[in-house]
Amino acid sequence: MNNEKYVTPLSGRYASDKMNRLWSNNSKYSTWRKLWVALAQTEKELGINITDEQIKQMQDNVDNIDYDIVAKREKECKHDVMAHIYEFGLKCPLAKPIIHLGATSCYVTDNTDVILMSKALELIKQKLILVINNLKNFAINYKDVACLGYTHFQPAQLTTVGKRATLWMQDLLEDLEELEFVQDNMKLLGCKGTTGTQESFMKLFKDEEAVKQLDIKIAEKMGFDKVYDVSGQTYTRKLDTRVLNLLSQIAQSCSKFANDMRLLQHEKELEEPFEKGQVGSSAMAYKRNPMRSERINSLARHVMTLSMDPTVTSATQWLERTLDDSANKRICIPESFLAVDSILTLYANISKNIVVYKNVIKTNMMQELPFMATEEILMNAVLKGGDRQELHEKIRVYSMEAGRQVKEFGKPNDLVDRIANDETFGLTKDEIMEALSPENLSGRASNQVEDFITSRVNPVLEKYSEYAKDVDIKIEV
Repeated sequence: MNNEKYVTPLSGRYASDKMNRLWSNNSKYSTWRKLWVALAQTEKELGINITDEQIKQMQDNVDNIDYDIVAKREKECKHDVMAHIYEFGLKCPLAKPIIHLGATSCYVTDNTDVILMSKALELIKQKLILVINNLKNFAINYKDVACLGYTHFQPAQLTTVGKRATLWMQDLLEDLEELEFVQDNMKLLGCKGTTGTQESFMKLFKDEEAVKQLDIKIAEKMGFDKVYDVSGQTYTRKLDTRVLNLLSQIAQSCSKFANDMRLLQHEKELEEPFEKGQVGSSAMAYKRNPMRSERINSLARHVMTLSMDPTVTSATQWLERTLDDSANKRICIPESFLAVDSILTLYANISKNIVVYKNVIKTNMMQELPFMATEEILMNAVLKGGDRQELHEKIRVYSMEAGRQVKEFGKPNDLVDRIANDETFGLTKDEIMEALSPENLSGRASNQVEDFITSRVNPVLEKYSEYAKDVDIKIEV
């Protein structure tokens, strides 16, 4: 790391080595050169006088980039593509006359953006699958562990720890479906010239059928089966909006999980992993802060904010081409991918190592359980001959008083004792406690976990079995 200049924390601190390398200068500019090779090969195939020696010289120098020469030339000409063409020509003197023949700058810049985004989406997909697999294992292990469900972060009906994890999984599965759609519809710009009319290639080939083949042949060489049918100089910037919207959706799902973890860690029911030697606070040595979850929330905000950038660009592009997208795209697209990569790395680490405190879960649940079972207690008392309206009012009064004892005086919840001591209910304490059994109050939660995993999760993990490996993702704290 260069400690004398600013380096974005996304590359210097958070994102994985793979994602960093994908968005590196080497990756970007070598892809430019591969596109120039593909253009020359295709032009040769379609009848232009280009030799095998010229093409081979270009292929041999795809990764041989002298950045000092590029920088010096760009300082003179103020044009990054022309600077790279110049440097590539120095390395390939035989090919110099035909490098970039007929093309415009967006041939390399736009097509490279699509190629890198496509590869980056594949890396994101791998981590999505890994997290889903981790959550599946967690859900199975804790599908029968009853716990408080919350609405408005107030105790509501029971759920199970495993059932709650299915909600996290479901969000990620929705994201995966959207990712697959985006991947399936990625298209290269192709090679359409300055305003998208392919005028330069009509002059070059003097054969419209040859020009019509140009796009698809280049796309095939670059691993794509689709190109945009029409364009200006650039591909439609709605593609960038679509991709960053997807990344924003993934960030939203991850942030929801992280918020839930922070709330449950506050309740001391769940806890994210805390490594040996890890420091929770510089002042309070006893602290075990949910720092990974908080980092997810923080990075997710950045991704969601960045997703606005391409929407403005898409809405304000002028006619066939303006350059007010260039600086913006250089920042928002790589940073969105680097941030989501970081988020999913954190999510994978947490989801594989969630700590569950069953005794605390049970204590919290039993403290609130009498309130949740009042309807069942009422029904049982009515079946024994009680008056529903009279008993309902008594339960309401007893519930308010029991709640006051808990909140004002810190005493245990004594609602069960109050009801058992009232002869009009006709219920013993044992009968009331039986009605309070968590197994009778969590509905289909456990079976919902099994059904959801069988019908939704397992088919996805089978489809991507090579991704769902038990990989230990290290987190630098």
